[in-house]
Amino acid sequence: MISAGDFRNGVTIEYDNNVYQIIEFQHVKPGKGAAFVRTKLKNIKSGGVVEKTFRPTEKCPTAHIDRADMQYLYNDGDLYYFMDVNTYDQVALNKDQIGDSLKFVKENEMVKICSHKGDVFSVEPPLFVELEVTETEPGFKGDTATGATKPAVVETGATVYVPLFVDQGDKIKIDTRTGEYLSRV
Repeated sequence: MISAGDFRNGVTIEYDNNVYQIIEFQHVKPGKGAAFVRTKLKNIKSGGVVEKTFRPTEKCPTAHIDRADMQYLYNDGDLYYFMDVNTYDQVALNKDQIGDSLKFVKENEMVKICSHKGDVFSVEPPLFVELEVTETEPGFKGDTATGATKPAVVETGATVYVPLFVDQGDKIKIDTRTGEYLSRV
């Protein structure tokens, strides 16, 4: 149990039969009346954000989120298969549970599977990946002072905007949180 007076960013709580992560909190002490805690809560399963106020003495149970390192094996239609490298247990997740979190992940790469009480709700890819450009317009030198970009398709099928000098066959580093090009490898 955690009291509202002890809320911090990133803490996960159970509230109204849902699991929420605290995005923002603010202790408010008005000139008149009792103090309260204003929060922004993100539902970790649906992704929705709600604003809620608590009295500082209100208590909520903390939610324990399990993050397990697993290897992404392959997908077969709507199912994606993952394996625990220590126990060799395999888990199959459907497209709804995955979302678009695997658009920069190749087969046999490590990901984090997030679950609450055995219920998997998301997959976290590695922060940075190195992928090969499979399709893009030919690069050219010259007028690059404007920081111009062009679309490029990487080996997982995702599209990334890259600088004009990147050619087909180049390996590039991508930030999976934003989908932005970082550098050539």
